[in-house]
Amino acid sequence: MKALLALNPLIWKYRGRLFLGMVFVVFTNMFAVWAPSMIGEGVNALNEANTHFLVPMAQGQSPTLDQLELPRTLAFLADTLGWAWQGLDAPTSRETVLDFVLWVGALQAVFYLLAFLVKGGFSFLTRQTIIVMSRLLEYDLKRDIYGHYQVLDSSFYKRHDTGDLMNRISEDVSHVRMYLGPAIMYSMNLVVLVALVVTVMLSIDPVLTLFALLPLPFMSLGIYFISANIHRKSDARQKAQSRVSSFVQQHIAGIRVLKSFNRERDAAERFDDETAAYKVRVLDLVKVEAMFMPLIVLLVGLSTILTIYVGGQRVVGGHLELGHIFQFVFYVNLLTWPFASVGWVTSLVQKAEASMNRILDFLDATPAVISPDAGGRKDGLSASPALEFDRVSWTYPETGIQALNNVSFTLQAGETLGITGRTGSGKSTVLQLAMRMMDPQEGRISLDGTPLPEWDLDAMKQDLGYVPQDVFLFSDTIGNNIAFGQGAANEQQVRKAAQDAGVREDIDGFEHGFNTMLGERGVNLSGGQKQRISIARALVKSPRILFLDDCLSAVDTETEDAILAAIEKQEASCTLMVSHRLASLRNADRILVMDEGEIVESGTPDELLAAGGLYATMFEQQKAEQD
Repeated sequence: MKALLALNPLIWKYRGRLFLGMVFVVFTNMFAVWAPSMIGEGVNALNEANTHFLVPMAQGQSPTLDQLELPRTLAFLADTLGWAWQGLDAPTSRETVLDFVLWVGALQAVFYLLAFLVKGGFSFLTRQTIIVMSRLLEYDLKRDIYGHYQVLDSSFYKRHDTGDLMNRISEDVSHVRMYLGPAIMYSMNLVVLVALVVTVMLSIDPVLTLFALLPLPFMSLGIYFISANIHRKSDARQKAQSRVSSFVQQHIAGIRVLKSFNRERDAAERFDDETAAYKVRVLDLVKVEAMFMPLIVLLVGLSTILTIYVGGQRVVGGHLELGHIFQFVFYVNLLTWPFASVGWVTSLVQKAEASMNRILDFLDATPAVISPDAGGRKDGLSASPALEFDRVSWTYPETGIQALNNVSFTLQAGETLGITGRTGSGKSTVLQLAMRMMDPQEGRISLDGTPLPEWDLDAMKQDLGYVPQDVFLFSDTIGNNIAFGQGAANEQQVRKAAQDAGVREDIDGFEHGFNTMLGERGVNLSGGQKQRISIARALVKSPRILFLDDCLSAVDTETEDAILAAIEKQEASCTLMVSHRLASLRNADRILVMDEGEIVESGTPDELLAAGGLYATMFEQQKAEQD
């Protein structure tokens, strides 16, 4: 349970609810233990009525009231009701005794039902405190996990599948909640109930108590050996479920590609393999868990048999009254579910511990990109910002591929700088480093004269606009997708950004305009429409520096010209545009040509064409393709 200790601060937050729950558990079990005593005392009273009245009457004798021993047999009821048992005449006929017997039985039945009614009320209050507490803790834990997701850098998400991360915040957190709620509640219930029941049983007959509870240590021993297997098999099941979740998430996201290549049957076969492996893990766990209930039922049944046999011997020997055997049988059965819950609770704790280990695996992960301890520069970018790369190198740790090697350049205020090159030359890596999605392993990047690691991340990114190469749109309205870039953009700003991005006419052509709901990842839009909405999302915040990562590949030349003209009119102080299409960079003030992670050429478009280098070669190739 070492991993579960990390939950203690969250539990302490709701200690008031937990304390009230403990109080309600105590009262619940007090009435649960009191109810069987009604049965025991009632049987004793009825037995004495039969022994001291009915039998003597049948033999022609006249018994006296003292022979019923009312102070001993009915003292419990008398004290409870506050009644004084005085003035009761001795019964003179069989009918009178039977009336008395029925009256005692009815009274004890009422008390028995009343005890369980009150017990049910306290049981309800127990759930309203402890179970509700677990739901609040579940909310806090999911909030903490999701908050941690937001601060982790992009390299973390390259190492983990989306399905696995979704499984940790849903399935794993649910297992932890079952520990925080039902497991804690039933554990407290077991401790309190056992303490109360054993105390009452010892007060009645220590010998019978010993025999009645004799099988319970064997139950604990069996649980000990079984629970170790549950932990291992539960962890294996969770890993298998994460693989299934990742598989499903990837294939649903790529369903169009799947159908385009007619690979549905192949995907179904691989899904069968994944679920078959998951089924094996689940059945392994179920087989172990299935041993709990038979073991507990067997041992509780043995306790009942011992109670009846040994109790009968004690009654015959005059050491015990008949009603107490009934009372003991009720107590043994009262312990059935709490001790049966030991197995279930142990299973819950083992699952929660395995799930919490998985959660802590990434909660303990620290982001590689963080704001400085002192907070960093927070005054935002100046009106004339500049971006400088000074001998920057970057190698992807996952593959060992060097994306950048000793790259140096400066993006001046008011300048539009283009970066081009062949696929894999490091163009997009430059943008990711400039946005500080990751930090360079060598060299320094400065923004507005301040090294990026000395900037407060929120303050820096507030003035940056970014249009990624891989467009992502949320399942929301078009207007909200555009306003997402600013957060609090009004309708006028959203419409202007859509106009500048060349998508206003398309949106107005939809039946619901800017209120049109998009499918997952904007599936009901064309590629060009999605790209332009993504551009509008960046333009709506009027950024100081605008980063464009090959974001015009799906638009026609006329629309591209309109978008580039609108970008030039923006208030952005400078623009860094990455594209493999040289036509998109024709209006750039300066172009950097990259090859194998290095800058091999630099200059204006005309200068690069005249130089006859890599840029000129790419230009001729693209011109030939266009022709």
